[in-house]
Order: sequence, then structure tokens, then C-alpha cells
Amino acid sequence: MSEVRHIVFDIGKVLIHYDPNIPYSRLIPNEEERRWFFENVCTHEWNLEQDRGRDWAEAEALLIADHPEHEENIRNFRKHWHEMVSHSYDDSVAILEDVIAKGYDVTMLTNFAADTFSHAQQMYPFLTKSRGVTVSGEVKLIKPDIAIYDHHAKSFGLDPASTLFIDDSAANVEGAKAAGWQAVQFTGAEKLRQDLRAAGIDI
Repeated sequence: MSEVRHIVFDIGKVLIHYDPNIPYSRLIPNEEERRWFFENVCTHEWNLEQDRGRDWAEAEALLIADHPEHEENIRNFRKHWHEMVSHSYDDSVAILEDVIAKGYDVTMLTNFAADTFSHAQQMYPFLTKSRGVTVSGEVKLIKPDIAIYDHHAKSFGLDPASTLFIDDSAANVEGAKAAGWQAVQFTGAEKLRQDLRAAGIDI
């Protein structure tokens, strides 16, 4: 493998926690009702379209048209989004800050709605510390589509073969590999340290 000269971090579930159940366990206390709501109304697929660039007003209107009786809880998704990103993974953030401090070229590539990412940067200032970020909702591309990896590499002048990508999603890791990158799946900070060392990163 080529020497790693660029490190690219995913964000959600690598650097910050994300769980829609956090506010909805209060908003819809019944577990069965809450599961039904996420499986049939505010689904993962619906939310992914905001990550792809659809704005919240359109997203909410589409669901409210089909589920008018759930209007309040549909709007609650964006209203209480900040609760879903409840904390950072401090051990992972320490790794991010360490490799930046040691002079490695670090960027971020994330599936994130544009406006909520701006909010997340205010909540977690370390999200501004890398050389730059590709946000799916801003570029209208989404992992694991190869196009977003190519876009990121071109935007930041990365050599794909010399780029190491870190993501919690196996599909996103495979997408990066298909784009010619090196990639590792994040399962915890200690394993990430081992993976970085194995790639020749001083950590």
C-alpha cells in the first residue's frame, strides 16, 4: 500500500454521537409507537435525503401531507435535532487533534444536512479544526457513492492511494476503497489507534 499522506475522518458515530431516540424517547414514550414512527414516518431513508441536500421545509411538507396526524412529531425531528447529537467521543476527538497537531493533512467527509452541520460546528468547535470538510448536503452527493469521494479528493488535492478514510459504516468504507482510497472501519478509539499505527501514522 502507498504511504498515507492524507487522513479523512467521518463525523457521526466517529467523533460525535447521533441517536434520534434521545429526544423521541420523551416525545413518544411508548417504545412500540416510537419504533413504528421511525419505521414508517421519519425513516432513515427520509432523513438521508436531507443529507443529500433536500431542505427541511420540503422534507416536512412531504411527510405531513401523508401523515397529517403526526405533524407535530414530524416537525420535532428538526426542532430537537440538537439533542440527537448529545455528546462527542472524546477519545476519538483526542486522536483527531493529535494527528492535526503532529502536522498530518486532515480533512473530514460527512453525510450531514447543511444547516444541521453548521449547528454541529457551533456545538463542537473541534469540527472546524481540520483543513476542511465535505458536507454531503452542501455538495448534493452522499456516501457511499463514489462521486463524493472523488469530489472530496479533487477539492482538497488528495492522492486517493495515499488517503486513509475512517468511517463507522462498512458500506462507506467499501465506497472509499472503490474510489481507490485506503479505509478502515471505526469500532472504537483504541482500534483506531492500532489502525493508524499500522498505516504508519505516528499516534
